[in-house]
Amino acid sequence: MTGALLAAVELHKSFGSTRALAGVSFSIAAGEVVAVMGPSGSGKSTLLHCLSGILAPDEGTVTYDGHELGRLPDAQRSLLRRTDFGFVFQFGQLVPELTCLENVALPLRLAGAKRKIAELAAVEWLERLGVADTARKRPPDTSGGQSQRVAVARALVTGPKVLFADEPTGALDSLSGERVLKAMTDVARASGTAIVLVTHESRVAAYADREVVVRDGRIRVSEWQ
Repeated sequence: MTGALLAAVELHKSFGSTRALAGVSFSIAAGEVVAVMGPSGSGKSTLLHCLSGILAPDEGTVTYDGHELGRLPDAQRSLLRRTDFGFVFQFGQLVPELTCLENVALPLRLAGAKRKIAELAAVEWLERLGVADTARKRPPDTSGGQSQRVAVARALVTGPKVLFADEPTGALDSLSGERVLKAMTDVARASGTAIVLVTHESRVAAYADREVVVRDGRIRVSEWQ
């Protein structure tokens, strides 16, 4: 794991009597895209949540940029999730009452940026993701593919070092999904952002540099493409 930006060692996590992770180790370098594959219930999303500090593992360590997440206070972990980590989920989770421009600008506004500066950055990212025409629309008035690219823009607008994407195309048709994946991986690679891409689909994993397969809470396969 030398040179890893984010690394996990021997992670264990259970929910009651259900074991979600049973000794998983994982690492990712800056600018790398790693697909975490496996069937539903295999532990993929639990691994993502532990890597991002949303969940604390029962055993094992997660180290980001030389700092062990488990040793950081809650406030500092929350700050990392606003500044260094970006998130894209299956259904985007945009705020329906806000315009797409306001949704993308929101993380910057929450971090204290002035409205004009935040919105200028939001416009730039909407353009980079190919959805500048949605700026004044609200999410319910856009297509699924457009909304998901807006969600990617919102995740990347703060310049995160790691992007966590949990089934980001699961709710999209094949064509829209391909467009979202290409836009997300192209922009992230150009920015040097590492991507942890959780999926159960091989066509999605094809966009990654490397695949790991989680089954029954363990990593069963790790291979370079």
